[in-house]
Amino acid sequence: MTDYTIYHNPRCSKSRQTLALLEDNGVAPTIVKYLDDTPDASTLTTLVEQLGLNRAHDLVRNKEADYKSAGLSKDSSDDDVIAAMVQYPKLIERPIVVKGNKAVLGRPPENVLDLLKS
Repeated sequence: MTDYTIYHNPRCSKSRQTLALLEDNGVAPTIVKYLDDTPDASTLTTLVEQLGLNRAHDLVRNKEADYKSAGLSKDSSDDDVIAAMVQYPKLIERPIVVKGNKAVLGRPPENVLDLLKS
């Protein structure tokens, strides 16, 4: 099955575990190494919606040094947060698995099991 996409960082243990879980369930997802192939603002906005998040800030890794470099805070606008994630892809929480118009965050990796059932 290739109707799945994973936004993946091979250096992240949770991302590797999520990919392994997908593969163990017979899924061969399209792999987007988002640090090399950064999603554009439109794609990130769509991912926030597909994940069912209230705001883009909910998809940000706020402990990264780039968070401060980007001048972000919990009060930053969605547009500012999306722009920062495009500029600093390390800020994107990972991994994100997409199937159709639904997405889940693989933290913990078992979150993808619900997506596999849908």
